[in-house]
Amino acid sequence: MKICGIQKLTLLDFPGRIACTVFLGGCNFRCPYCHNGSLVRPGEFEEIMTVEKFLDFLDTRVGRLQGVCISGGEPTLHSDLPELVGEIKSRGFEVKLDTNGTNPEMLYRLINDGLVDYVAMDIKNSIENYPETTGLKEGYKAQSAELLIEGVKQSAELLMQGRVDFEFRTTLMRELHSVESIESIGRWLRGDEKFFLQTYRDEGDLLVGGFSPFTRAETESLIMILKKYIPNAEIR
Repeated sequence: MKICGIQKLTLLDFPGRIACTVFLGGCNFRCPYCHNGSLVRPGEFEEIMTVEKFLDFLDTRVGRLQGVCISGGEPTLHSDLPELVGEIKSRGFEVKLDTNGTNPEMLYRLINDGLVDYVAMDIKNSIENYPETTGLKEGYKAQSAELLIEGVKQSAELLMQGRVDFEFRTTLMRELHSVESIESIGRWLRGDEKFFLQTYRDEGDLLVGGFSPFTRAETESLIMILKKYIPNAEIR
């Protein structure tokens, strides 16, 4: 496991908590709009601190921070993630996990063992548009892509069982999303969960780039479509 970045204080990443965010390297998607591109490409991400140093940092924040957000990359690719989370929890911090949902077995283990307090799962697009949106259309064998997408579906089903507090979120881009795809997402994930539509922003460290956001009015139109199926959906 490589710790490739750390934000020592955030009031945004972990809802309702004063937290820090730690970024782990590596991902099994190649979303062209990814804003953490340097954490995705093999061989490009570098370790900025060891796990031991990170835990030493947390020891200095006991009583000052309430939680730790684990992001990436894709954290669930790391087989030793439960051990890291266990160390964090043993220090009295709550844990939020950011995930793309492709590893339902790891997600189940973390939930079943009481190691995560909040999960934010990215819903990249409607199921039929996942290959293009996540880069699976290029460079992946069809069987491998199907397995990853099946994992996403299983993770969504697991979260919707309500065993842990969670949210779904979709980052909107004019080139990849449409009225039809948002309608399809709504039919797929119909329920009363928290769901956020986020506006795409070019923050520099993009994997490919070249995308553009919807206008506020267009985004409000899309959220009304989603609300037909998911009444708690909001714009973030």
